[in-house]
Amino acid sequence: MKPDSLQQWRPLLWLALFLALAPGADAHIIPGEAGGFASGFHHPWSGLDHICAMVAVGLWGAQLGGQAMWLLPVVFPIVMAIGGFFGLVGIPLPGQEIGIALSALLLGIMVCAEVRPKHLIWPAILVGTFGFYHGHAHGAELPPGEDRLLYSVGFVLATGTLHGCGIIIGLLHRWTAGKVFIRVAGAAIMACGVYFLWQAMQPEQAEPPAKAKAAVLNPANPTHNV
Repeated sequence: MKPDSLQQWRPLLWLALFLALAPGADAHIIPGEAGGFASGFHHPWSGLDHICAMVAVGLWGAQLGGQAMWLLPVVFPIVMAIGGFFGLVGIPLPGQEIGIALSALLLGIMVCAEVRPKHLIWPAILVGTFGFYHGHAHGAELPPGEDRLLYSVGFVLATGTLHGCGIIIGLLHRWTAGKVFIRVAGAAIMACGVYFLWQAMQPEQAEPPAKAKAAVLNPANPTHNV
């Protein structure tokens, strides 16, 4: 391999090394605190809406190329960490589920249509806005008793891993067939976003009264009649 070629692929090699080592990072966490990191690292992988949006960030960055390839995957976790703090301390965020659904929908559109804004500030603002919504959701869903700091570190690292997966897939953009594949992937993410948005807009069913719950669970109990 020529030195110039090696220099060109060096960032990808570093990224591949990071992805290989990331899942084993919790082996070095102090006993008793591993649960927080493990919960945080697992959380972004537990929902398809999170996966779609975070992979789409990497795909779009790879499509745009240049500075966008690293700028978008950096902006998202930074703003996401801020949103996570708001969620951890209990500050409400109206329309959270709709914002998360729109992130998959709009980022999918960006990838599918291969949108190329003239200034990187606009993709950064869009990605950062959605990062805040995702971060707030992660923070608000902190499991009881888990370490907040390690939980936050876990979901930020998991987010970076998903961005890295999107970037690696996005490298197919260098070939004609790869460009088509990425745009099809964007269309799939967009379709998922439509479904997520439809779900988010469904009215929540009210919880039945406690006595009604007891009657359903134990109909033989004569005390359930009022």
